[in-house]
Amino acid sequence: MPIMDRIKNFLASPQGRRMTDQGRRMASDPRNRDRARGLLARLRRR
Repeated sequence: MPIMDRIKNFLASPQGRRMTDQGRRMASDPRNRDRARGLLARLRRR
């Protein structure tokens, strides 16, 4: 089974939907967004 099919199946499952919702909630928090931007900036400098 190709990896993309596995990912699609997982995201369609109840656990995948829960993780997607949790990710959306975390992404909407300004502190988490700033933390992610800082991490990406550090990784780009290397």
